[in-house]
Amino acid sequence: MLDAIVVGARCAGAPTAMLLARAGHRVLLLDKSFFPSDTLSTHLIHQPGIAALQRWGLLDAVRDSGCPPLDRARYEVSDIRVEGCARGVEGQRSGYAPRRHVLDAILVGAAAAAGAELREGCRVTGLLYDDDGRVAGVEGRHDGRTFSERARLVIGADGMRSSVARLVDAPYTVKDEKLTCAYYSYWADVPATLELYEKPGSWVAAVATNDGATLVLTYFPQDRFEEVRADALRCHLEQVRDTAPDLYGRLQGKRRVERLRGTGDQQNFSRQAWGPGWALVGDAGHHKDSITARGISDAFAQSEALVDQVSATLTGNPAELDASLGRYAAERDAAVSHGYDATLDVAKLAEPSLQRLKLLRAVQSDAELTSIYFDMVAGAATARDLLLSPKLLRALAQ
Repeated sequence: MLDAIVVGARCAGAPTAMLLARAGHRVLLLDKSFFPSDTLSTHLIHQPGIAALQRWGLLDAVRDSGCPPLDRARYEVSDIRVEGCARGVEGQRSGYAPRRHVLDAILVGAAAAAGAELREGCRVTGLLYDDDGRVAGVEGRHDGRTFSERARLVIGADGMRSSVARLVDAPYTVKDEKLTCAYYSYWADVPATLELYEKPGSWVAAVATNDGATLVLTYFPQDRFEEVRADALRCHLEQVRDTAPDLYGRLQGKRRVERLRGTGDQQNFSRQAWGPGWALVGDAGHHKDSITARGISDAFAQSEALVDQVSATLTGNPAELDASLGRYAAERDAAVSHGYDATLDVAKLAEPSLQRLKLLRAVQSDAELTSIYFDMVAGAATARDLLLSPKLLRALAQ
């Protein structure tokens, strides 16, 4: 019997399998895709995620791929420009935005190198159960044949539309309406690091990625999805022009190097994170609008949290494993709650309040406050950290 089967081998599943295998466990890693391959993504890994890559010994591989560091950030709203860099996490002050065919291949390779068995092009169609109703494995199809494998723990890391979550009927513990739709394109020879532009009803971002390309993202209110989808490229470029004119100017005469991609299915939810013999990590258990680009960093953190909790109990009795899964779920829920609320606030694309604009004017004039602000953007600080800064309190009192 295997110790764990991980369903989904991207930025939640591959690190989970890698860390379990490094801890000496027998792990099977399954994915319906073949690697390297792309998937819809903002690409951005904030500093907490970069620190995780460094701890795992994988950051050099991301750097060696030619993905440039995002060592400066720029945020514009109204007449305000906040520009600088974060304080960072564990010495990592830069973010990175690697293409997913690059990042996911690195993660999958690390899982395999650690000893996890990888099966690509594999679909899970059902779960196996013990006599007491405990999940005890999976069944599926691979290379045109059916298969079944048994394990002490089945981990769903298979994304927002998780098959594992569906098969165990994992209930939603939080669910909110969809707020945005998003489209993105890649451009050659357009200088950028990390850039964010906001107007009421609009959000535009740009990040430098692999192969000298820049990713340009546009966010629209969800109720415009059918309109935008009908003429997506025009709407995408008009949104850049109207919200980020400086960026739009840099696109003139440049080449769009791939087709436009987009989605209107930006779900916001948390699902119950565990049950007898199963657990969910990454987007399978918690998903929020991509506008704050927290997904990859959150997936890395959840992978570490799950493995930290279950590694010592995975081969013990089921009651001990269940207790550790419950601790993981509590840790996950506490970790994602603030970022979830903050993301939904941004995704409303509402007009900024006068109070918020006053705060940002104070931030833009001070390098220390700017660094704290970009820590907030990265999920490495909260609004409380900024609001309790003596410098900010003095500035707002003037």
